[in-house]
Amino acid sequence: MKCVLQRVLKAKCIVDGDEISSISKGYVLFTCFEKGDGNKQIEKAVHKILNLRIFDDEDGKMNLNLIDVKGEILHISQFTLSWNGKKGHRPSFEKSMPAQEANLKFEIMTREFQKSATCKKGVFGADMKIVLENDGPVTFHLEF
Repeated sequence: MKCVLQRVLKAKCIVDGDEISSISKGYVLFTCFEKGDGNKQIEKAVHKILNLRIFDDEDGKMNLNLIDVKGEILHISQFTLSWNGKKGHRPSFEKSMPAQEANLKFEIMTREFQKSATCKKGVFGADMKIVLENDGPVTFHLEF
């Protein structure tokens, strides 16, 4: 599983011109499930992502997590993260999990986040427009 997390002041997901979901302060989380990913990776990722201390405390030091700041998550499925980019110029997504299975894992992961924080999502497999105001910018690439 690969994730790209961006700390944001606000973000929204638009599909076919309609706003599907939006958040205020928190993360936009792009997630790619790869063949072989299971519940163990989801469990580890959810724990890590909820507990990342990447929000500033009163001294301006990154010391607070999403829960501390009452932040939200906009969770977006993004299979294109499976390409490593080391060779060629045309991306290959052969490591990506098949769509039906990836959608199931995406829904499970979203529900796990919702147990502890507000987590909204995009539309799996749709052509989405993600509008975000990156805070910092602060961006992390995570693999589980």
